[in-house]
Amino acid sequence: MGQINEGMMSSLTPEWGTPQDFFDALDEEFCFTVDVCADSWNAKCEKYFTIADDGLSQQWGGVVWMNPPYGREIGKWMAKAVESWRGGATVVCLVPARTDTAWWHDYAMQGDIRFLRGRLKFVSIEGVKSSAPFPSAVVVFA
Repeated sequence: MGQINEGMMSSLTPEWGTPQDFFDALDEEFCFTVDVCADSWNAKCEKYFTIADDGLSQQWGGVVWMNPPYGREIGKWMAKAVESWRGGATVVCLVPARTDTAWWHDYAMQGDIRFLRGRLKFVSIEGVKSSAPFPSAVVVFA
């Protein structure tokens, strides 16, 4: 496995951008108002929270796009998604389809799950595209 894919498998490299065409199709359906896991180079919405903003400590409202860090912290992000949904937000999450994990059973299964066919090609800060070494799913809390 190449270096890029190894980074995608670990929590060492959480910064991967959502493929634009994939996001655009979902944005057409949901009309997102905030990207809660972003940086200036990969933000998908005009309003976004960076690592420095600590999206987990922010209030999420409106229609939320979330492509969280895929490391050990993903459970916290999914818990926040469920909490925000219960508070009235719509939250759409792009996550690895890790159906054997606690966070999947505790949180993802509460939403509408859309399994993706094939592997997404995520984008690095350098603009390098790399196929994910795992299946992905979109989990919708609406």
